[in-house]
Amino acid sequence: MEKRNKWWMALAAIVLSACSGGRTDAPFVRSVYLTRPVVLGNGTTRTYSGIVRAANEVNLGFKTPGQIARIHVTEGDYVRRGQLLAELDDADYRLAVEALQIQYDQLRDEVDRTRRLFEQRSVTANDFEKANAGLRQLGVQLQANRNKLDYTKLYAPTDGYVQKVNFSPAEMVDAGTAIVALLDVSRMEVEVDIPAVEYLRRDRFTHFACRAAGVGTDLPLRLSGLPPKADGNQLYHLTLAFETRPDRQLTAGRNVEVCITTADSARNRRFALPLGAVFLEGDTPCVWVCDADTVVRRRTVVLDNTDAEGRAVVCEGLNGDEQIVRAGVSALEEGEKVRVVAAPSRTNVGGLL
Repeated sequence: MEKRNKWWMALAAIVLSACSGGRTDAPFVRSVYLTRPVVLGNGTTRTYSGIVRAANEVNLGFKTPGQIARIHVTEGDYVRRGQLLAELDDADYRLAVEALQIQYDQLRDEVDRTRRLFEQRSVTANDFEKANAGLRQLGVQLQANRNKLDYTKLYAPTDGYVQKVNFSPAEMVDAGTAIVALLDVSRMEVEVDIPAVEYLRRDRFTHFACRAAGVGTDLPLRLSGLPPKADGNQLYHLTLAFETRPDRQLTAGRNVEVCITTADSARNRRFALPLGAVFLEGDTPCVWVCDADTVVRRRTVVLDNTDAEGRAVVCEGLNGDEQIVRAGVSALEEGEKVRVVAAPSRTNVGGLL
């Protein structure tokens, strides 16, 4: 019995000794995983609402006055270049051409006889030149009347849609009166209003694109016009032309999104960080920057939404050389020393473990 008691006492002493020896007063050091800011592309893309417009709206009228005989189109019709749109009553114009044609033929015969007489020296050169000049003058009048006869027909100067028909058959119209309003769809444009802050960056515009619901890909655009005048809302009117023929679904009046890419200045580069690296100090977004001594310091940053990969976009506060704490930022304190751990393996998705 005494021997057994000694054995238990020795075992207890070993256990107490082991516990006492494993004790430490070293401070707790948090382990963190660091990341570096990722420099984004060479530009910032912003999106604005725009509208598709026909590049030209053509008001078509006859080049001569008269009474409308026929109108061959209705509003909404799609017409091809050279297609007949409307006609005037050409009866009087045909008579005028016929009358001048008779006079011209008669005078031409007289000039031919005068030429033969001149060659026989029976008439003077002056008489022959007068007769020849009269024939040329009458020929000009005949051609002018033929032109007026041609002007009684109105043709489409380009492909497009008939937006409006302003008159009906039997109405009298003057020369130049708009009979048909035609939307020229051979060239389409996009109009968008941009704020003054965007206008001030116009020298750094690098790319324009257009996207719309139902259209599979973004359509590239080019700058067509940007007048240096703001409207009452302090917006500048930007006009963009399609680089290629637009999708037929993009009809005039269609609402679209216009993407404008602006080159970043050297002092205004943007960086991407994991969302978990950003925390709020009050209402101010911040990150923890780890220095060479593995001490973390709070850094205020300015955010610019997120990128296509869901990362936070930082537009101010970083220079790209910092080591940023990626996760567990809410548990850290200013000036706290941390232990940096290696990057997680591929099986540790997101570095959560």
